[in-house]
Amino acid sequence: MHVPDGFVNAPVSVAAGVAAATAVAVSLRGARRELDERTAPLAGLVAAFIFAVQMLNFPVAAGTSGHLLGGALAAILVGPYTGVLCVSVVLLMQGILFADGGLTALGVNITVMGVVTVVTAHLVFRGLLRLLPPGRRSVTVAGFAAALLSVPAAAAAFTAVYAVGGTTDVPLGKVLTAMVGVHVLIGIGEALITAATVGAVIAVRPDLVHGARGLAAPLKLRVDGALVDAPAGPAPTAAVAAAGSAKKVWATGLVTALVLAGFVSFYASASPDGLEKVAADQGIDQKVEEHAAAGSPLADYSVKDVDDARLSGGLAGVIGVGITVAAGTGIFWVVRRRTSHESTAAATSAPVA
Repeated sequence: MHVPDGFVNAPVSVAAGVAAATAVAVSLRGARRELDERTAPLAGLVAAFIFAVQMLNFPVAAGTSGHLLGGALAAILVGPYTGVLCVSVVLLMQGILFADGGLTALGVNITVMGVVTVVTAHLVFRGLLRLLPPGRRSVTVAGFAAALLSVPAAAAAFTAVYAVGGTTDVPLGKVLTAMVGVHVLIGIGEALITAATVGAVIAVRPDLVHGARGLAAPLKLRVDGALVDAPAGPAPTAAVAAAGSAKKVWATGLVTALVLAGFVSFYASASPDGLEKVAADQGIDQKVEEHAAAGSPLADYSVKDVDDARLSGGLAGVIGVGITVAAGTGIFWVVRRRTSHESTAAATSAPVA
């Protein structure tokens, strides 16, 4: 659902940019309460994983494909404020380096794909958790529903933006019906990916999942090829084991992202995604503009001057994952360190009774 340049006029693009900048500023403050030494690296990994999975377009209807938006996944794994930042980092990298999503439309994309999906998913997820019995299965079920609903919500939000600032005169009722209809189908794929990913992380480290706070996972040991609960031990031993398993989760996630972007992406559907298909069918794309970064060495997810299509796309995917995980982790560590410094300064300046 990456909106290119030319779909939305300048005044609405500027307004959306202001809204997106405000959302990012609010999220930077809110993320300070969500991030700690364990979750800051995970947040960078979540951004890289979303980047990788967005390269995997899957068919949803005749001549149409879809891909993960990632707002629900990010909100559940690292929290809503950090989730907005994760999706924003991905969209920024895609727009600047890969010419995916217009630069003048960056505010629209962050608002629609980041803020709307995260807020919708967070509200649905929290609402369902209040109704469902506590447990890991409930977290996964609530994540499935939250992801499913977040995608058509984003489609409806784009239609609302287009109704105000669209550059072509098209029947908005048909646009809304087409956008929501195809993105309900895409939402099923989003829900399956989100539920599978959340379930995989919960199975090994539920304490790393923001939406599963309060669930305990007993430490496991492999004995004769089988996993058994470890006996209770001293707190330092448990802490060391937890730190080690967190590193394994991070390493496994990074390798998975690299494999998906570097190899599996070659087999992604080449059909236009939901927005591209609706835009072509309804005439929204009549005034689309060439991307300002069309000359980028990584434009269109390929490496310039590398003739082999598989190698070119794979290298672009790997580079994208590397840059995104580095940028995301750096941003989240800065946010976390600033919080720590402010807490230390407040404690130091507090009057002594």
